[in-house]
Amino acid sequence: MTATLPGDAPLDEPIALQRPTRRQRLRAVLGADRKAQVGLAVLAVFAVAGIFGALIAPYDPNAMAFDMLTAPSWAHPLGTDDLGRDLLSRIIVGTQVSLFVGVSTVGIALVVGVTLGLLAGYLGGWLDDIIMRYVDLQWAFPNIIIAVYLVAVFGNGLTNVIAAVSLAFVDDFARVSRSMVLSIREEQYVAAARTVGVSDFRIMWRHILPNATAPIIVQATVSVSYAILAEASLSFLGLGVESSTPTWGLILSDARSFVSRAWWLGIFPGLAIMLTVLSINFIGDALRDYFDVRETAG
Repeated sequence: MTATLPGDAPLDEPIALQRPTRRQRLRAVLGADRKAQVGLAVLAVFAVAGIFGALIAPYDPNAMAFDMLTAPSWAHPLGTDDLGRDLLSRIIVGTQVSLFVGVSTVGIALVVGVTLGLLAGYLGGWLDDIIMRYVDLQWAFPNIIIAVYLVAVFGNGLTNVIAAVSLAFVDDFARVSRSMVLSIREEQYVAAARTVGVSDFRIMWRHILPNATAPIIVQATVSVSYAILAEASLSFLGLGVESSTPTWGLILSDARSFVSRAWWLGIFPGLAIMLTVLSINFIGDALRDYFDVRETAG
């Protein structure tokens, strides 16, 4: 006869441990990380501003008025610039460009870089040598230098900026994905797939890539913040989008001559860039912890 306590299971029966789901692990990581919570909240505000910027901006961002270089007030919460344009409206509308460039460039760089890394790591041989020599050549130069050179060659404009920044980040994803492929391709399930005649293409995209997503996602999160900084730097140098489109970097560039007289022209757009980049980095740290937990728990 098995001794039991009220409300307890029999002492000689093992207690089944239920592994938490991915959603539960993500909630646990985010619940314990205050910085990630703040980052999500701040990034949500900027995302809303980027999506509905034209609707929530109090003024036309390019409308000029006579109240030039006015300090922050009830009428203009962040003040106006040297042409009388409302700074808050320009920052809100500029959010759309910055976030769009950050997300789109990383998306393009991720697809191209991961594809190159998969081919180089799995197939190896001469293809690996060619791809990695190109990656090494690009790795020798800072990303912003590559982006500046490409925009200077192809010209200004949103499309050229996206293409230039995307190409500048391809090497990061190629290196990360190739390093993961080199270790995963030696696993037993990959060898078993080859044994039963599964094609190389199917092995790469159905067996190797899903198991290499953790570091790629973390790299993508970090690269978004760098891409936003790259776009702001290009606009600051006059190599970004058209001057009629307000961006954070362009607003900072226009403020250079008036910072001593109008401090708000440089503080607020710089603060927007800083908060966005910090928020994305906080979220990236939380995602890294989440994937570490998953790998440990697995």
